[in-house]
Amino acid sequence: MKNKNCFEVRVLTLFPDMFPGILEHSLAGRALNKNIWNIETVNVRDYTNDKYGRVDDEPYGGGPGMIMRADVLSRAYDENKPEKNWSKIILTPRGKPLTQKIVKTISKKPGIILVCGRYEGVDERFIESRSLEEISVGDYILSGGEPAAFIILDSVIRLLSGTTGSKESLIEESFENNLLEYPQYTRPYDWEGINPPKVLLSGNHQEIKKWRDEKAFKDTKKR
Repeated sequence: MKNKNCFEVRVLTLFPDMFPGILEHSLAGRALNKNIWNIETVNVRDYTNDKYGRVDDEPYGGGPGMIMRADVLSRAYDENKPEKNWSKIILTPRGKPLTQKIVKTISKKPGIILVCGRYEGVDERFIESRSLEEISVGDYILSGGEPAAFIILDSVIRLLSGTTGSKESLIEESFENNLLEYPQYTRPYDWEGINPPKVLLSGNHQEIKKWRDEKAFKDTKKR
């Protein structure tokens, strides 16, 4: 039985078999089995009018590589339109950098549609006409939008209600207060002659919190 609060994911891609991929494992995988989220893939190549299934062409103005066609992408998108209030995202190197704030915003929506580009890029007319938000997961080049889609989905799914067991762990994570998380330690006490800070074994929760806050601030400033 489908969860009425299930977070819906729809991915437009040339490689639908890549999904859910790594998202079938760990926290995301358990959440998928519990119907906390659901995924549907759309093969963009199914929407070509070309007997060879071509989805790209040479760029106007010349240049290296091929560009994904607006007509093919728009057919795939329009026949699989996102529901009202879904996030509508295309993964591009020049997009807005992904942040925890953006992830939180996405997680509060009922669903997301992700368009995964390939080759040298996507015809700008498709992006603008469908009002897609361009998101980048970093200043580096990937082979396509699919690896970036995994990053976005993993970061969003873990924030969905029921995915993680502890709300406190989410609150204290890196970037939650614009700070990196403080260093963590566990057993054994003596490892290669290195011991954890004594304050963490003091039992003084006020001093422990003070130490963690100071370390988080210093590490954020340093890094």
